[in-house]
Amino acid sequence: MDVKSRIHILRKQLADHNHAYYLLDSPSVSDYEFDQLLEELIQLEKSHPEFFDENSPSQRVGGDVNKSFDTVAHKRPMLSLGNTYSEEDLRDFDKRVQKIITEPYTYVCELKYDGVSISLHYKDGVLKQALTRGDGTQGDDVTANVRTINSIPLILKGNPPKEFEIRGEIFMPHKGFLEMNTDRLESGLDSFANPRNAASGTLKLQDSKVVASRPLDCFLYHSLGELIEIDSHYERLEVAREWGFKTPTDTKPCKSIEDVLDFVNHWETARKDLPYDIDGIVIKVDGILQQEELGYTAKSPRWAISYKFKAEQAVTILEKITYQVGRTGAITPVANLKPVQLAGTVVKRASLHNADQIAKLDVREGDTVYVEKGGEIIPKIVAVDVKERDLFSQSVTYITHCPECHSELIRKEGEAQHYCLNEKSCPPQIKGKIEHFISRKAMNIDGLGSETIDLFFKEGLVHNVADLYSLKKEDILPLERMAEKSANKAISSIESSKSIAFERVLYALGIRYVGVTVAKKLAFHFQSIDKLRNADFDALIKVDEIGERIAQSWLNWLEENENIEILNRLSKAGVSLEIDQAILAERTDVLEGKSFVISGVFTHHTRDELKKLIDKNGGKNTSSISKKTTYLIAGDNMGPSKREKAEKLNISIISENEFIDLLT
Repeated sequence: MDVKSRIHILRKQLADHNHAYYLLDSPSVSDYEFDQLLEELIQLEKSHPEFFDENSPSQRVGGDVNKSFDTVAHKRPMLSLGNTYSEEDLRDFDKRVQKIITEPYTYVCELKYDGVSISLHYKDGVLKQALTRGDGTQGDDVTANVRTINSIPLILKGNPPKEFEIRGEIFMPHKGFLEMNTDRLESGLDSFANPRNAASGTLKLQDSKVVASRPLDCFLYHSLGELIEIDSHYERLEVAREWGFKTPTDTKPCKSIEDVLDFVNHWETARKDLPYDIDGIVIKVDGILQQEELGYTAKSPRWAISYKFKAEQAVTILEKITYQVGRTGAITPVANLKPVQLAGTVVKRASLHNADQIAKLDVREGDTVYVEKGGEIIPKIVAVDVKERDLFSQSVTYITHCPECHSELIRKEGEAQHYCLNEKSCPPQIKGKIEHFISRKAMNIDGLGSETIDLFFKEGLVHNVADLYSLKKEDILPLERMAEKSANKAISSIESSKSIAFERVLYALGIRYVGVTVAKKLAFHFQSIDKLRNADFDALIKVDEIGERIAQSWLNWLEENENIEILNRLSKAGVSLEIDQAILAERTDVLEGKSFVISGVFTHHTRDELKKLIDKNGGKNTSSISKKTTYLIAGDNMGPSKREKAEKLNISIISENEFIDLLT
């Protein structure tokens, strides 16, 4: 037998053994036999590098050190789910579904795994890319690390679609976590706080060989792709299992909200017996077309909701209340606590939100307080044990001046927080604005971070965002912890940011109420910073979705001479302050003022492609039908309720070809 054939046989045998062990929980050979086969494969591949295959089982052991993780845009946003904590909220969710879906529907209930979200992309049955959630629109490419996780197939079985995406959760089981921590302590290393932190930290390690040594596992629970011609979320998972994916066996179809509540109540207590952590239950409408009909809000799908189990509580002492200043000048009171173990981590601080919350709780320094994690993530004080209170304790007097610059605080009518208005000289506000400017959604200057910005500020090198573009290598190389490699990366990242699109630059400026969406609307409407600067109040509010509050905030920002100077300096530095002409050349206003809802499966375009065409030609994409909808673009297998609603509201229903005709 020739070498190539032997390598092929070994790869096939090892892949089958992996599948039997990690997915079927039914080992087909002993560990010794598996190791012998793997060693033979590794030696053959080493002797014959011409037969290298990145999807070989030998690559599970990890490879070279990754210098950095590339940031990649998700083809479809990885949205978060709306959370609920009560039976009443779940019943309200069901009522909202009933209002839109008139035909029969069922739910699927899944365990909500406490790990790290991952998106896997397969093409021609082979793993091509693995992305973290990131900010939902783009994530880190961690493919090299994910290849080391044995429960994730590198090559699929059966007859999967040519190209599709499947999402899930990477986690660390209790047994592996405890064994790993024991080994770390024996080696004189710090232990991890909890399995989730361990999984998250491991996935972002630079050395995939170390990742391969960690006990990571993965459940896949959501397949996406228009080539998957199955209209049931549950059935898609069953088929995905046949392709070689580890899909959860505890997932259950539910015919009614009562069945959903039974599932939730069962796992409220049964979760304690699981070999891994879960923090709730995810409830999804099963029908894919019905999911599409229900659509999305800006942040989450309307067809799914997350029921979170009641948060764990701990009792501790509130030692001191301090105050933080945000980049907008908002003051946040912080409870500094006697350290206490809570839900797997040591909690030392908790947000008190604002003066009203302090008054509502009547919380005082020295109090015995009950702390829990809101959504099991952010610590918060939920109650005070008044019986334990010192008789001489004093109510909290909220500060009247900024703890950083000592300016007098104001609280506008109708707002919960106090503000420091000294944005020009208050250090946390100055540094906060610069940190916002360099963030991933904004200028994405990954060679810098909050500690570096703090260092630059203390050394007097930066006082506003424009100062970044005046930095030179010789300015920062002498600074503490700034080696030549770090200095080169910082300068290179700043230089690269000059090509960031105008709409992101506008968002990066940190103007109040100008978020990602608003910045994009303003940028494409006015096309350049000069035209935007010359727009008056009336011109601004004529822009789609730009209201009076946003318009006035922009005009107020322009009244500050320092801000005008920043714009001038950014322009001189070469930062992009107008829409790229090549992009503009592709855009038209042929769909201006028209609103579209897309439903069904199409022949010539995917739904994402149709949405891009609508956006590029000045139209507006919406997920649900309303009186403001101009057209419903109807494809095959469209849900009947959307058609009924469109007909009831006299909304034009057009085909894919009729939509294309609108563009000509």
